[in-house]
Amino acid sequence: MEDKMTFLGGQSRKFSLYHDLMQVKVRDILLISSPYDAWVMEEDSRISERIVSEYRGLNLSRPPRLTWASTIEEALELLDVRFFDLVILMPHLSNMDCCDMGRRIKDKIPGIPVAMMAHKQLAVPDDILCEGTDRQFVWSGDAELLVAMVKNLEDLLNVEHDTSEVGIRVIIVVEDSPRYLASFLPILYKELVRQTQAVLEEGLNSEHRLLTMRARPKILNARTYEEAMVLFEKYEPYILGVISDVRFPRMGILDGNSGVELLKSIKGRRDDIPLLLTSNEPENEERAAAIPACFVDKNSPELMSEIRKFVMEHLGFGDFIFRDMHGKEVARASSLYSLEKCLSNIPQDILMKHCKLNDFSRWFYARTEIALANSIRPLREFDFPDVETHRKQLLSLIRERRTQRQQGVIVSFNPKDFDPDTNFLKIGSGSLGGKARGMAFICSMLARNPWLHDKYQDMIITAPRTLTIGTSGFDDFMEMNDLHHLATADLDDDKVAEIFRDAFFPGWIEAQLWAYLQEVEYPLSIRSSSLLEDAQYQAYAGLYQTYMIPNDHSDIEQRLKQLVDGVKLVWASTYYKAPKSFSQRVNQRTDEEKMAVIIQEVAGQQYGDYYFPAISGVGQSYNYYPFGKMKPEQGVATIALGIGKSVVDGEQCIRFSPKYPKILPQCPTVQDSLKNAQTSFYGLRMGNGEIYDIHGDANLEKLDIADFEESLPVRSLASTYIAEEGRIRDTAAVPGPKVVLFAPVLKHKLIPLPAVLSDVLRLAEKGMGGPVEMEFCINLFEDGRKPEFNLLQLRPMSARADLNRIEISDQELKEAVCSSSHALGNAEKEDIVDILIVRPDCFDVAKTRQIATEISRINGQLVKQKRKYLLAGPGRWGSADPWLGIPVEWPDISNVSAIIETSTESLKVEPSQGSHFFHNITTLGINYFMVLDKPGNRMNWEWFTNQHIIEKGEYVSHLRLPAPVILKVDGRSSQGVILPSRGSEDYCLLRECVAG
Repeated sequence: MEDKMTFLGGQSRKFSLYHDLMQVKVRDILLISSPYDAWVMEEDSRISERIVSEYRGLNLSRPPRLTWASTIEEALELLDVRFFDLVILMPHLSNMDCCDMGRRIKDKIPGIPVAMMAHKQLAVPDDILCEGTDRQFVWSGDAELLVAMVKNLEDLLNVEHDTSEVGIRVIIVVEDSPRYLASFLPILYKELVRQTQAVLEEGLNSEHRLLTMRARPKILNARTYEEAMVLFEKYEPYILGVISDVRFPRMGILDGNSGVELLKSIKGRRDDIPLLLTSNEPENEERAAAIPACFVDKNSPELMSEIRKFVMEHLGFGDFIFRDMHGKEVARASSLYSLEKCLSNIPQDILMKHCKLNDFSRWFYARTEIALANSIRPLREFDFPDVETHRKQLLSLIRERRTQRQQGVIVSFNPKDFDPDTNFLKIGSGSLGGKARGMAFICSMLARNPWLHDKYQDMIITAPRTLTIGTSGFDDFMEMNDLHHLATADLDDDKVAEIFRDAFFPGWIEAQLWAYLQEVEYPLSIRSSSLLEDAQYQAYAGLYQTYMIPNDHSDIEQRLKQLVDGVKLVWASTYYKAPKSFSQRVNQRTDEEKMAVIIQEVAGQQYGDYYFPAISGVGQSYNYYPFGKMKPEQGVATIALGIGKSVVDGEQCIRFSPKYPKILPQCPTVQDSLKNAQTSFYGLRMGNGEIYDIHGDANLEKLDIADFEESLPVRSLASTYIAEEGRIRDTAAVPGPKVVLFAPVLKHKLIPLPAVLSDVLRLAEKGMGGPVEMEFCINLFEDGRKPEFNLLQLRPMSARADLNRIEISDQELKEAVCSSSHALGNAEKEDIVDILIVRPDCFDVAKTRQIATEISRINGQLVKQKRKYLLAGPGRWGSADPWLGIPVEWPDISNVSAIIETSTESLKVEPSQGSHFFHNITTLGINYFMVLDKPGNRMNWEWFTNQHIIEKGEYVSHLRLPAPVILKVDGRSSQGVILPSRGSEDYCLLRECVAG
């Protein structure tokens, strides 16, 4: 499987093909002219500057470089030492005419392209043919002609490869007059490139636009009837349209019927190719109508607009216009998504008219959707039993392509016409922030590894639809409201939130969010994505706010207000106390932090008045608490029913290794299962036609599992306790209290969750180059749809310090005042002299909030004194459930250096499971000791209580040692010890005791 885990440096396979298009480029041009002409071109026309300007204006890359020579001898010398892609000759030289010069150049370098560019005032005859030059043009001082000449040569050099490899479309232009060709080609190229750009803006990012520009149709020029027919025969499957003059050579003779006969011949063989007849004689319009073909008068002042009209309406550029039998417009579409919506209800006769004319495939070709166009073009009316079956097939092909093209792509949001099924949209510029970068990587990873979807065909592995607001939105908001002073202001979180709520919201963001809500009516999660969030070494995980809104009100203005408030409050959390204290800890300036925002579909289903997924969880590719035969590198997952707040806050959940899903360390007996199983869960309260203010987790309600026994998640995932039998049965279909142990999944493989977790974690670890942590959730459906595995977030687990090999001897294990077989980190420290302990004799599980307040106060004193400390106490540190441990938050323990979790008779729980808690302590290098009730684990309370007391609070004692303790953690074995300082009196006494 390893070889299937690919991470391409470029884009999807389709776009990697575009890297190979237009391989031959015109880089260097040799211009041979008189000094006067060169001076006119450079000084008066500013030709070099204008070429660069034209290229930039058309978003084309690498403009060619011009080198000037004044004589043929100088030119030949230059050709000896340098390579040129194109030679341009300008008549007006006294020593030799251009045809002779061209022959001499081609004799020296066979095959080199040579073009002649004559002055308009020379009145070069229209039928001039010069064997020494490949093309002749009339120069009128416009830089656009040079751009057109270059692009036309590049088209000629690349057409054979690009048509055969990717199916690039071709436009044939038949014109023998240097004067008209010089005026006609620039118009056509400019319009073609601009229309291609307009097309590519829909649903693509900047890299895709650049690559797909290479897939624009190519223009090939023919000067005679025979040349035109050769081009038609060679490229007939790829021809998008033909534009022809009326009079040009046929069989060596200038023929006034050549163009009409050519277009008639093409129409007879392919009636679906758009044709345009051009002439400076208006009476030829009737001859064009008889073919039938469109007509343009070369002398018309409307020439530019007529060309644009033909390109947009007949070559497939611009909007797709549905017309009835009389040519009247009935609907139009500007994107795949809007075309799909129109196709669903367009009348049958109009649908079939466009099908017969191949209008759909032509439109797709113009948009470089070549594979889709190739699929649709062969379809004929007689291939289907009826029109509706034909319609369904078209819709299916378009929907499949529309979904596929968005995978793994960050798409710039277009409020006028966006596809709401796009995986990842972005508003504004600037950074995506850490969390959004992880989401974008998820989308890319899932798109580039199709083997994952093939392996698990009975489950959809996907990511929720996501819209991000780049950091430019945050910058604008802060600037227009002058709020930068909040970075140093000492304000309560509620006051900061109030200031942000009352501040003016940027109108350009509000307008785009309004357009977004026009198409999106599912519940939304508004999440932070700061620059530093989920970074590998300074991760601000869980410190910022997330808000969920039902987004179900009938009035879009009410929904918009709720969404805007959510975005403001996420921005406000940048300046809350928790991230400020964290920034201080890692020496990061708060004013350097910037906040992007993720607006994400809430994965789940509605059950009654609440919305939640069947399962939420966190998976980690490295297990800091392996149990039994588990190995750390096999990873670990923690899952709960409902929204994932239960998991990230470390409440009652089920923890297992994907390798051994049947082993549940926290549920070895029936009684343990009943005690540790989840009894409540979180769901998003829906609005039900009402609107309510959002206040963080207040939108989420803690629900009793017993009240939802009839819901699909409980029926599918719960077991039942049979009291009279004293056992738990792995089904919810029998009477009795429900126990959520996920046995149908972990034991009986209702869904392949453990296997999916193993593969996705391994894939993500390979992609990120180290251990990873991901948040996920699972939806179950009753209507026959496949279960959904949604990847909600991906971040690197903080790098473990593997460089230093820490050795802990047997002697040190005996001498330790604290030892743990489940220690976190890889370190050796001698910098801790302060210790905060929650005294076991006065601990009360009902008083954990008061204990947290007491610790926070002492922490504040130690912050001012810049003193690190060791923190020891019972239960889960940082737990959101005060009955499972002491609910400290980061500002409460911001100066801690190491943490010890112990147990008491009144509080014995599994190791801390809150993912944000673990992510931050590993990021900061805080060592963590879990003192379990098993061999090799010890907490010498007598030693701690004998140390000097600085302060004795109601529950917490602040101790200060005469010399720092020695802290050692071996990350390979998860073994950790704390030793008294070497040479101290305590150390000597301990050594004597051990020796005795």
